[in-house]
Amino acid sequence: MSHSTDGGRVPPTDHPSQKRSGARGRIILLVVVVLAIALAAWGIVQRGAHYHSLAGVTEEAAIPPVTLIKPQPGPATRQVDLPANLAAWYEAPIYAQVSGYVKMWYKDYGAHVKRGDVLAEISTPSIDAQFEAAKAHYNVILARYNLAVITTQRWTALKGTQAVSRQEVDVQAANAAAQKAELEAARHDVDRFQALEDFKKIVAPFDGIVTSRLVNVGDYVNAGGGNLNSRGTASELFSVADVHRMRVFVSVPQDFASVISPKIEAELTVPQYPGSRFRATFLATANAFNASTRTVTTELTLDNSNNLLWPNSYATAHISAPGNPDILILPEGAIIFRAEGTQVAKVINNHAHLVNVKVGINFGTTVQILSGITKDDRVVANPTADLLDGDEVRIVPTTPGYNTPSKAQQDAGQQPAHLHDATPEEAGSH
Repeated sequence: MSHSTDGGRVPPTDHPSQKRSGARGRIILLVVVVLAIALAAWGIVQRGAHYHSLAGVTEEAAIPPVTLIKPQPGPATRQVDLPANLAAWYEAPIYAQVSGYVKMWYKDYGAHVKRGDVLAEISTPSIDAQFEAAKAHYNVILARYNLAVITTQRWTALKGTQAVSRQEVDVQAANAAAQKAELEAARHDVDRFQALEDFKKIVAPFDGIVTSRLVNVGDYVNAGGGNLNSRGTASELFSVADVHRMRVFVSVPQDFASVISPKIEAELTVPQYPGSRFRATFLATANAFNASTRTVTTELTLDNSNNLLWPNSYATAHISAPGNPDILILPEGAIIFRAEGTQVAKVINNHAHLVNVKVGINFGTTVQILSGITKDDRVVANPTADLLDGDEVRIVPTTPGYNTPSKAQQDAGQQPAHLHDATPEEAGSH
């Protein structure tokens, strides 16, 4: 049995499990250190990327984005909706030409009449008596004239003898001439009373429809003063309107007066026939503006053989007139109004160039451009107020349906509405 040199004690030795735990701790510590270094590096990289991204966004934001459009040809047709009034082709208020009492009326409201049809009769006993007196007076003058003619003939036959003098023959000839003049006056007096007798019958002046009857049996009518009604005011006896064609009166504002020409057409819509349209064509224009309304009266006409439309109706006139496709147009939003004048921003090599333009007719959402641009120019659709000449711009695509019209809108804007005449069946279906 042996003994140790240090007093018999045996030195302690490490257990295997302790060695394994120490190694694991060092590995974990190493992993933690590596992860910390990796995370720190990743953060630095991320911050650098964010910095560069922010710098890029800032630079991009400094360049204003713009959408571009091209000038378009002007519309082939121009359209505007205006209020209109319908009037009969002919319409006449009928007054009495003789004084008396209404004996009878024969045509009522809505009656279809022909020219010369009797509408009413007036009883005029005093005129009848004067007419008979005028005829009797004419007969007396006629007898005197015949006697003067016979006497003149006899005295003229004795002119060459000693029985009568030349003076006496001339006197008889002058008396015959005077009697002839009196006879003419009496005949004209008879004709005057004959005309008054004819005016006892109120007749239709033309083919048409009776639109009003303001007289009744027993009413007193005054010559030239109309019918004295129960309120003591004068009014017409009848009104007759010829409605085989209608006149359409439209007050066109001065801003739209350029559409007026013999080439214009219009579609009319009336409240009583919703959905039906009636074709009207140009007839005349006043060629002068009303000083109080700044409008010009324009007259259109349309066929009304089916009697669907009535006089004094209200209508809406959808007027179509030829346009000029050779003149370019731009949206109103593309126009810049500054002290330098009216301008648009053209884009060349991603830089804006402000050019002066001359504008023409304003169509509401678009404006004619008479000079300053061509159809191949690219123009900023909505330039900002601070856009300057030479500024760099960033072109972005347009948004369909917002910055550019859809295909349906383009088709609707390029093709005018189809014009047609409403038939009785179409109007009756409403």
